Amino acid sequence: MSAEPALPPLLAGNPRLDQWVGFPSPGCVRVSTGRVEIGQGVLTAMLQIAAEELDVASHRIVLQSGDTDLTPNEGYTAGSQSIQFGGVALRTACAEVRALFLDHAAASFGYSRPDLSVRDGAIIYRGEVTGHDYWSLAAAVDLRRHATGLLPAKGVGGYRIVGQNAPRVDLAAKVFGEAAFIHDMAPDGLVHARVVRQPRRGARIKSVDEVALRRAAKGTIELIRDGNFLAVLGADETIVEAAAAAASDHVAWEGADAISPFQEEARWLLQQPSIDRTIGPPEPRPTPGVSRYEATFTRMHIAHASVAPSCGLALYRDGRLTVWTHSQGVYPLRDGLARTLKLDPAAISVKHVQGPGCYGHNGADDAAADAAVIALRMPGKPVRVRWRREEEFGFEPVSPAMVVTVRAALDVSQHPVDWTTEIWSGRHSSRPGSGGNLLAAEALPNPPPAPPASESGHPPGAGTRNGEPHYDFAAKRILHHLIPDTPVRTSSLRGLGATLNVFAIESFMDELAERAGEDPVAYRLSVMSDARARAVVERAARLSAWKAGLPPGSGRGRGIGFARYKNLAAYAAVVAEVEVEQSVRVIRVCCAADAGLVINPDGVINQLEGGIIQAASWALKEGVRLDGAGISSRDWEGYPVLRFREVPEVIVELVGPTEERPALGVGEASGGPTVAAIGNAVAHALGARIRDLPMTRDRVMAALLA
Repeated sequence: MSAEPALPPLLAGNPRLDQWVGFPSPGCVRVSTGRVEIGQGVLTAMLQIAAEELDVASHRIVLQSGDTDLTPNEGYTAGSQSIQFGGVALRTACAEVRALFLDHAAASFGYSRPDLSVRDGAIIYRGEVTGHDYWSLAAAVDLRRHATGLLPAKGVGGYRIVGQNAPRVDLAAKVFGEAAFIHDMAPDGLVHARVVRQPRRGARIKSVDEVALRRAAKGTIELIRDGNFLAVLGADETIVEAAAAAASDHVAWEGADAISPFQEEARWLLQQPSIDRTIGPPEPRPTPGVSRYEATFTRMHIAHASVAPSCGLALYRDGRLTVWTHSQGVYPLRDGLARTLKLDPAAISVKHVQGPGCYGHNGADDAAADAAVIALRMPGKPVRVRWRREEEFGFEPVSPAMVVTVRAALDVSQHPVDWTTEIWSGRHSSRPGSGGNLLAAEALPNPPPAPPASESGHPPGAGTRNGEPHYDFAAKRILHHLIPDTPVRTSSLRGLGATLNVFAIESFMDELAERAGEDPVAYRLSVMSDARARAVVERAARLSAWKAGLPPGSGRGRGIGFARYKNLAAYAAVVAEVEVEQSVRVIRVCCAADAGLVINPDGVINQLEGGIIQAASWALKEGVRLDGAGISSRDWEGYPVLRFREVPEVIVELVGPTEERPALGVGEASGGPTVAAIGNAVAHALGARIRDLPMTRDRVMAALLA
């Protein structure tokens, strides 16, 4: 007897079909997804998937997303997993709903089941309209049942909507100034609030000069204090903002240890206590006569640098707390709020509203928690907390600094026979859903205990992500040193550890190619058997008109970088061309990617292009600065990012027969290869390698002088 098909994991976790699909009124289809729009175009793709499998026009679909009252619990919208996992769950659910309606029509009206189909919601028999449709049959087809996975989705050959470019469903409201963002929400009776931050974890309020603070506000404000949680609030946002900006001069703290500015450089991690593990076989002892080579690469802490600061809105009424947020995970945030506020999760509703773009665990969860704490003390009044720019830079979790050492034992042709990637890093994932890490919770009396320091297994890993090279080496391992205590809060940012790991591995591959006297593209292909990997490397080389043997040190260079994201998701190869004088200018970037089944080609290309531009900024500009008080880079001067005038020409092509393959996560696939390609291009241009990120003017000059 054959086993029943396994449901996709997210559908197994949310098995009732009515959680995914409903027909609330004639001509309207309700589709629910736990995935949320954070600028990546995912809702457009989900709408295409649902329209395809249900055989309805896209305009009929009302899409619900990220709402603990209305949508499935899909955890976080993160890790390039929305289509690869969430889309598969939605597709399976919609296909089963369509099949159930056709089964009902066949059984109830005597039609031959194989001759039935759906056209824009209408039941069709041998090409003719039957007079029945989803809406006329909705009362008779009970979707309050669990999915079985026994009713197959469409064959790829029958797709009409999936695989086609589709306009983004979220852009019109944003472009034409409709109330698309959480910052625009202004319910009646709105109370504006700002929180006075603890300068460091564990800091205690010593004194508050309320008279001076009220004088600085130049208007009416209220103060709320609970333990070390201090908030300023009022009806006039300008007055509240003025008080919050002045608060640092009128609130004294104690119990906060100073930070050393030396901690901003990653090599500080090498002297810290760590939690160690080995992934792969033990590292062999050095063998006499075997050539060995190693190099070390670093990256500073990185900020999310969203275009606008975080915002949260909350209302506590009749014993129920409702929170509006641009968090990536409404259900995990609900759990974190329940622990912090000592409430039953069932008494909390969390609803996603779009924010300013998100690349990971930024300040969105914290702003929502701020608003929730204050709302509990002001029943019946909606409370909105909007962070200031300096607050966002100074207090959001940042991506941890990292050190990566790569070493290899080489054969006589300078090809690795044994490979080790050794990684030192703080935590890349400490979201509220895993047990803590909300600023408001830390400031309140009796905070919930912090979860133990740990990271997800490998693969996909967090700090170890992409630490294993996707090449044919006989032995490969990762040595991981997790640093549990870092000078500033750290958590998820696009790509997690993959960015520096790919930079280190791909830079090292270029160095090995140079030792072997081989062209970098040919060297990679010589140790690469994965046909899809070879295809993207070869296509990127062709796109860029790659030429072997160009002399280094001319001031102009080109470099290649490759990775399969997580070694589980999309493949991407990138070639960058740069000019280097006193600083680096990226001229052109060519990318070839294989994402498997593509729902919306334009959306995929946008994601790859956005990743390339952001990665260029990481490579050349971005690094969090520290001083004795904490993060000192609190504006766009202290934390520079790539300017519009510095954006290079970007060319992206999708590779492979995408319709024959499962969808692969693509949102974070181009980042690591782009940083690596720029690093290799800079080394080619200079004739000297920079192994520390960002590759600033000072580091370029130091490399030239060396």
